Amino acid sequence: MTARWGILGCGDVTEVKSGPALQQAPGSALVAVMRRDGRKAEDYARRHGVPRWYDDADALIADPEVDAVYVATPPSSHAPLAIRALQAGKPVYVEKPMALDAAECEAMLAASRDAGLPLFVAYYRRALPRFLKVRDLLQAGAIGTPREVRVVLHRTLDARYAGADALPWRVRPEVAGGGLFVDLGSHTLDLLDFLFGPVTEVAGTARSVSGAYPAEDTVAATLAFANGVRGTGDWNFCSDARRDLVEITGERGRLRFASFDEVPVELETGAGRKRFEIAHPPHIQRPLIDTVVAALRGEGECPSTGVSAARTSAVIDAILRDFRNAASAAEDQAGGPLR
Repeated sequence: MTARWGILGCGDVTEVKSGPALQQAPGSALVAVMRRDGRKAEDYARRHGVPRWYDDADALIADPEVDAVYVATPPSSHAPLAIRALQAGKPVYVEKPMALDAAECEAMLAASRDAGLPLFVAYYRRALPRFLKVRDLLQAGAIGTPREVRVVLHRTLDARYAGADALPWRVRPEVAGGGLFVDLGSHTLDLLDFLFGPVTEVAGTARSVSGAYPAEDTVAATLAFANGVRGTGDWNFCSDARRDLVEITGERGRLRFASFDEVPVELETGAGRKRFEIAHPPHIQRPLIDTVVAALRGEGECPSTGVSAARTSAVIDAILRDFRNAASAAEDQAGGPLR
């Protein structure tokens, strides 16, 4: 059996990260793509050798030759599109974050249960060799029992978001669910869930320090995990410099690596330091998509499901709760959305 895929929203993320992976994974084929702008959908299909294109989501979902649907639109449409595909009898692979918030995630999970069909989410770090090496080192006791994890992700203020008249969707909460913390920070939070188990305690503060856009640009959080690890997170998207660090401290050493930057995994113990150079694949979602296709074919399991991804959305909701409530109150007072 070949899993025949249709993509809803064939934008930038599908050009290199995922679209070619759907074509190259064993037992997988990309047979249709959709974008609201039909000319762009047709262009994508021509350039990638995809047989059919649509400018209507329901038409692609109804295509009898599409077995499974990849939802690669912005987060505000993840839930409605995924639910419609599941109700049409088609398994779904959806981009991250899974939805705007945990409530939408629960609605998607309910649709998956009702249809008896799987729901996968594109938290692809769960299958990348670099992060599997981190997990293997932890499981082998390379640093002893892990005690603490520290996350730092800083970026300077991107000119695209500074004073823009038409803000990119990634910093529009009504489309993205928040700002760059939601877009980028969700990857790291989900990876920590993969390494340590579910978060059992979470608290956080968020602010819009730059004032460049209404979404959060500075976030601090404290976390506790099911295995007893305690964590802190510092995300700043109007910082003075670029920083990307995850540091796990154990009773006998520490591991350091980056969530996004392609730097080595470093292991430091009393015996010295080791560096592991592990390159990402050309199509970064390919390892996870291989597991999705294997699961659909009854040949394996995928490590990133709607259940695990919904946990990450719930953690994000908890961290941003006060910020979102304050923004909602300000909008009510102003009589409409700010900006």
